[in-house]
Amino acid sequence: MASMTNRAVIVTGGSRGIGAAVARLVGAKGFPVVVNYVTNKSAAELVVREIGGKSIAIQGDVSREHDILRLFETAERELGPIRGLVNNAGVTGGFARVEAVTADAIAQVLAVNVAGMMLCSREAVRRMSVKHGGGGGSIVNISSLVGRTGGAGEWAHYAASKGAVNSFTIGLAREVADEGIRVNAVAPGLIDTDLHADNGAPDRLDRLAPTIPMKRAGTAMEVAEGVVWLLSESASYTTGSILEIGGGR
Repeated sequence: MASMTNRAVIVTGGSRGIGAAVARLVGAKGFPVVVNYVTNKSAAELVVREIGGKSIAIQGDVSREHDILRLFETAERELGPIRGLVNNAGVTGGFARVEAVTADAIAQVLAVNVAGMMLCSREAVRRMSVKHGGGGGSIVNISSLVGRTGGAGEWAHYAASKGAVNSFTIGLAREVADEGIRVNAVAPGLIDTDLHADNGAPDRLDRLAPTIPMKRAGTAMEVAEGVVWLLSESASYTTGSILEIGGGR
């Protein structure tokens, strides 16, 4: 990431889990980081303190266009040109078979995971594209292996949103490939974060780990390593790719 020195990276949903690991790793390499959060200000500020340097926490709900505009405007004003975006913010809508899922849950999942990701990408392209006078950059979308496996019996609604993330990643990558912007996605598998307990299944890691070829859950930092590689110039000829980090699942 040497060429990104003094060029900021926005990590949406950066206060916890995979987002926090990505923010810490990007920050550890010396780059300004925007740690976006919705409600957990103290967690976001803790990540910023751990990073140190020229990094800031910015509140914003990516399901709201106004918040997205404010996020990018504030980030640019405080940290300078935006050259990296990690679309990590996401919600699952809870565990439910399709016949039990609610319209509100579906709407929230699509608003955050799909519309929010698209609008954040739009704002990044407007700033990064050489067509618009920008200096290029890299967008990494956080997908999930359920975008391929379907999430049957647990969260097919969530899986559908991640399928949309994959399709959008490929389409946008091809659209801006000659404008100095690379667009890729990382699709984590079973990862040891608070997501499982937050959705009412604290035993999910232990229950599913034996079904993984590597017989264990992954860590948020293992996912972050893939994200940071895709952000970096080491991946300079990689765009439109979906990098699966799932222990062989």
